[in-house]
Amino acid sequence: MAKDSDNLYDVCPTDTTRKNIFINGFPCKNPAQITDSDFKSSVLSKEGDTDNFQRSSTTLVTAAEFAGLNTLGLSVARTDLDVDGMIMPHAHPRASEMMFVGKGVVIVGFIDTKSQVFQKTLKQGDVFIVPRGLLHYNLNSGFELATVYSVLSSQNPGMLSISDAMFAPVVSEPMRDLMKKLFSRSKLGTNQIKNVTSFRC
Repeated sequence: MAKDSDNLYDVCPTDTTRKNIFINGFPCKNPAQITDSDFKSSVLSKEGDTDNFQRSSTTLVTAAEFAGLNTLGLSVARTDLDVDGMIMPHAHPRASEMMFVGKGVVIVGFIDTKSQVFQKTLKQGDVFIVPRGLLHYNLNSGFELATVYSVLSSQNPGMLSISDAMFAPVVSEPMRDLMKKLFSRSKLGTNQIKNVTSFRC
């Protein structure tokens, strides 16, 4: 299916007390126990910690953290980008993403299956759409902290990260062989591959 399953009830907040049930999604709370608090979250009101290699932070809120999202086919996120901060290319296999710039100037873009790049510079109030499953990225191109809010079209969008796959702390043998081939064709010799430190971006 191209989207999450349609909900069968008006509301179905996540029942976080039932841990041993395995279904595609989360079980619903007893309707008699649903409250208005199930439909409010303040998680995205807090600025993320950008004191890291990428100078960025993303907080993703799904139905696991925000009960009212269960069965609605939505999740939300906040990305904070310090000056020169970036989010490396990644994809959400189960969701399209709509980004809204709350503050700052941000370059955003995605790459389609024909390797064509679609990129724009966004300012406060601008919105940008990333189609489901396509690689996308963003970069703070301004002179102050930038904040981007996102709505994703799945309650569990998933994430595939090129940097995590290529430069994870534990590099698989096939990936190590590939890195040797790549470096042997570059200015680095194969004997220098031992000096390359893998890191998680």
